[in-house]
Amino acid sequence: MQLKRRRSIALALLAVALLFTGTAYGAQEVRFGNVSWTGVTVKTELGKNILNSLGYKASSKTLPVPIIYQALNTGDIDIFLGNWMPSMATIADKFFKKGTVVKYVANMPGAKYTLAAPSYAVDGGLKDFRDIARYADKLDYKIYGIESGNDGNLIIQSMIDADKFGLGDFKLIATSEPIMLSEVKTLSKEGQWVVFLGWSPHYMNQIIDMKYLTGSTAETFGENDGTATVYTNIRKGFDKDMPNVGHFLKNFTFPIAMINEISLMLQENKELSHAEAGMAYLKKHPEVYQGWLEGVTTADGSQPALPVFEAYLQKK
Repeated sequence: MQLKRRRSIALALLAVALLFTGTAYGAQEVRFGNVSWTGVTVKTELGKNILNSLGYKASSKTLPVPIIYQALNTGDIDIFLGNWMPSMATIADKFFKKGTVVKYVANMPGAKYTLAAPSYAVDGGLKDFRDIARYADKLDYKIYGIESGNDGNLIIQSMIDADKFGLGDFKLIATSEPIMLSEVKTLSKEGQWVVFLGWSPHYMNQIIDMKYLTGSTAETFGENDGTATVYTNIRKGFDKDMPNVGHFLKNFTFPIAMINEISLMLQENKELSHAEAGMAYLKKHPEVYQGWLEGVTTADGSQPALPVFEAYLQKK
């Protein structure tokens, strides 16, 4: 299992090396790393739109979490808005200690990231990590995760490999966020028991009658039952290279309720893009972007950012 995982990561690293080969970095370019999770994608798209409106050339690449940290480490991307801690510590901490990646700012405190189950299963006795093995037959010896290489998947697999909580006979089902949620919704409608990787903010909390399991430890999703803080990470020196963007990132924080509302908009209207949903929210809540743009200027420093972005937003 470990050899297979190392080979997968090695192949992914080769792929990202080819992806970034020949990429020229311009003085006004801002490069985001993104993962295909609803909340992080919304944040990234909003960041790109705002910076582009101010005269920057903002772009993003969607990559697995380990590859994002390699790209931050080598300076091939500048910003990552989805550092969920403590669950990403095993991936991110070595780069923080090395000094090539800076944790920078908490953009969303009070999040949640741990194992979850439908409420009827929790009410039926599946309340804690230690209960999962007791109900192995009802769970078909499966725990549902998201994309391969994701930190949550790695935690689940490490629990299985170490037979932690008696999970040695379980199998991690690694797919993607949309596929996992589709499978969980189907199983829930059928009244079947299922354990899956859950988090908040996310629309899953509105469309699935679910509860989070207790029993997480410091070695798994954290001692406080998976309560998380999401950080903005930057490559070393980015805030010095682009102090105006660095100032913007210090302001660029997100209430849980905001991401929940945008996520629900995306669920209810499949025609909306993440960027469109985010911009629609800002039109209804100008106080949010007003706070983000306090003390920020256009890329050339000639104008305050707020009126420039408001003119851009009105055209959307």
